[in-house]
Amino acid sequence: MRKISLLLTAVFMLATLVAFAQPEAGMPSEPGKCYAKCLIQDQYETVTEQVLIKAASQRVEVVPAQYETISEQVLAKDAGSQVSIAPAQFETQTESVLAKEASTSLSVVPAQFETVSEQVLTKEASTRLSAVPAQFETVSEQVLTKEAGSSISVTPATFETVSEQVLVQEASTRIEVVPATFETVSEQVLVKDAYSTLRVVPAQYETVSEQVLVQEASSQIRTIPAQYETVSEQVLVKDAYTTLRVVPATYETVSEQVLVKDAYNTLRPVPAQYETVSEQVLVSEASTRIERRPAKYGTESEQIQTAPASTKWVKKKADRNCLSADPNDCLVWCLVEVPAQFRTVTKKVRQGCDAGWTDNGDDCTRVVDIPAEYTTRTFQKLVSPATSESSPVEAKYTTRTYQKLATPATTEAVQVPAKYETRTYQKLVTPASSETIDIPAKYETRTYQKLVTPATTESVTVPAKYTTRSYKKVATPATTRVVDIPAKYETRTYQKIANDAAANTTDIAAQYTTRSYKKVASPASTTSTDVPAQYTTRTFQKLTNDASANSTDIPAKYENRSIQKLAQDATANTSDIDARYENRSYRKIASPATTRTIEVPAEYSTVSRRELVTPGGFTEWREVVCSDDITADLVRRVQSALISRGYDVGTAGADNVLGADTKSALVKFQRDNGLPVGQMDFETLKALGINR
Repeated sequence: MRKISLLLTAVFMLATLVAFAQPEAGMPSEPGKCYAKCLIQDQYETVTEQVLIKAASQRVEVVPAQYETISEQVLAKDAGSQVSIAPAQFETQTESVLAKEASTSLSVVPAQFETVSEQVLTKEASTRLSAVPAQFETVSEQVLTKEAGSSISVTPATFETVSEQVLVQEASTRIEVVPATFETVSEQVLVKDAYSTLRVVPAQYETVSEQVLVQEASSQIRTIPAQYETVSEQVLVKDAYTTLRVVPATYETVSEQVLVKDAYNTLRPVPAQYETVSEQVLVSEASTRIERRPAKYGTESEQIQTAPASTKWVKKKADRNCLSADPNDCLVWCLVEVPAQFRTVTKKVRQGCDAGWTDNGDDCTRVVDIPAEYTTRTFQKLVSPATSESSPVEAKYTTRTYQKLATPATTEAVQVPAKYETRTYQKLVTPASSETIDIPAKYETRTYQKLVTPATTESVTVPAKYTTRSYKKVATPATTRVVDIPAKYETRTYQKIANDAAANTTDIAAQYTTRSYKKVASPASTTSTDVPAQYTTRTFQKLTNDASANSTDIPAKYENRSIQKLAQDATANTSDIDARYENRSYRKIASPATTRTIEVPAEYSTVSRRELVTPGGFTEWREVVCSDDITADLVRRVQSALISRGYDVGTAGADNVLGADTKSALVKFQRDNGLPVGQMDFETLKALGINR
């Protein structure tokens, strides 16, 4: 029974295989072409729409308040008075007072001497070597000291000389014994009118230095002078004598108090007293301010469908119990559900304003009161006016000191010993010789000016010149025998401007200087010269007459003593001081703050979604490339087209082999582009840009 069952199963399977091998009903049958059933996918189209992100709103802008500045005069200090003191006036009185008593003076008539001269040896005779210096010839060459430039020569203002007679000393009287006294009077007199001159702004130069030869190298013969030793001896200069020394008279100092200045009263000004008063003054009136801040928004998210749910056929692995030799006959097709696709869109949702704020379009606003501003103004208020107070000043005395004779002058004899001096002369030790010294060539740094900035001019105002002219004016006339002294005049000469200064621009050529240096013409040599012994005239004093003494009367000395005598007491003058005002400015509101509303358009976002046009999920006969026509060249072109579109055909790349990686890439390309899946059909080749 079991064998019959197995036999029936085998017959059924064989019949099934025979049935699969027969062409299917509806299959195209055009000769020379190959057909296969391919999986047809769902067909979609992309639909784009605008999604609201933020609703239309309004924005409020604040127009600030306008202010105007108002100024007014306010009292800064009350009117008052000021006291000016005219000090007391004094007149000077002069009198003669004893300064030193009369006495006798002894004048010494010194001893008399006659001058005796004699010749004494000061230096022995010797031989001197005088060096004949090397001869140089002067070589001159032109070297640049200053580059060419331009100079502005100023034609100075011209003046005319004006002379006039000015009083130097007034006519007065002269006293033969006690001369008249004068006071010096000074005044400003014009010496030179003010004028304008052009000051030359000299051209700017930079200093360039270089080494130039001044004197060539040479040799010099240096004379080694003769050596001398100094020999000293004592010689008589002046004979001994007797002289009279004056013992001067002695005086004792006597002091006494004398009046110098009378007592008087002085006035001290007492200034006006003020107190500081403060008050509040308006700086800015009260006003309002509109504050604005953006309204608060929250975020809400919404799911928008971009692709609806669908189904697709998926080829599964072959059943391992399948008896067909062809694996493609054993593949299992499964209908799989593809879920819908969504995109999250975020929207802004208005949440309103905080407490105390008003919802105003796209903003929140509130009105803030601004209080008036005040400042403290301080001014001086008069408390007591200015006055003066009197203070007594005591008379001034001074101590007058003069010399009173105590003992008269006498003389005493003093023995003056003879004077000797040390006479020194030079004694020859070593005669003169010579030696040759090499003198190196001399170089000097030659510096010249290189033009940097050319000269310009600028106008300078020279103020008028004044000088202080002083002359003598008689103060007190002479009292004894009067000799007339005529007034003196002198010729005062000053410069009066005739023509203003002008400027002329002159090109300055480059400057060269003649550089001279020494060139050896003949080397140095020496000559020998006899130097005779030197003598000097020694002069000494020889006593002729002894000293004697003469007596002379010295009259008493008097000096002028000046005292200050009060002529007029001090007085006080009161002058009024006006009140002082100052400007006070404050701000006054002209127009209060306002707002204006601006429309803010709504914001949208573009969202794309796929809509199903034609459902798939079924198989359909399509023309495919016959297996004999799948050549290595066709495979290579398919691989290259897939690689260029970003599909992975395996690590080997375009290797002309239709392997598993290439097949997977081809299926992925078909699914991504909505093409029939499963075969190398002609529609797929057309999408890859491959022509057969």
